[in-house]
Amino acid sequence: MARLIYSAIASLDGFIEDATGNFEWAAPDDEVHAFVNDREREVGTYLYGRRMYETMRFWETALTDVSHDEVSRDYAQIWRGADKIVYSTTLSKPLTERTRIESAFDPERVRQWKAESPRDLSIGGPEIAQVAFAAGLVDEVHLFLHPVVIGSGKRALPTVSPIRLELREQRRFGSGVVYVRYDVRDTSTNRSDPPATSRSTTGPTPGA
Repeated sequence: MARLIYSAIASLDGFIEDATGNFEWAAPDDEVHAFVNDREREVGTYLYGRRMYETMRFWETALTDVSHDEVSRDYAQIWRGADKIVYSTTLSKPLTERTRIESAFDPERVRQWKAESPRDLSIGGPEIAQVAFAAGLVDEVHLFLHPVVIGSGKRALPTVSPIRLELREQRRFGSGVVYVRYDVRDTSTNRSDPPATSRSTTGPTPGA
């Protein structure tokens, strides 16, 4: 059974962007970005709301820009190779390859995709993720916490409560970014598979 993963880059106080919509502080360095790339190779399908999709579609043409470094071009290849499902009532047609538009998030369809998919699914954007959390669909939470406090803005985590989590992995990078991976363990609404073997690492040794 495939996992549904919610992944976000966040400030230390838990925001993905500030009150003006700015997230320049979240740009990963090469070390963090390479780590992200290795995790994203396991993803076969991305689920997006419209705004997150319009941000991420930058990667559709990034391979053609020779000014991008190797790690960015690698991410672009990974992203282009995955399927994208976009939930929107305003987009009439996809703006990228391997993409389809859905008018509404259907938890039962996502549950079926999880059961049938040979590769994991990733959900991007806190609004659509909140719906998935409420439906008991999210299996893992991946957070990249940047050493910056922005005070206010759009929260990375949904307001669904309670969400019981179990820490499975952590890593500290040279830039001060800290990565944490949690299993969602609320068995009243989520699958009750045994927890995955821990891959926890620590050390001073990373997508928008």
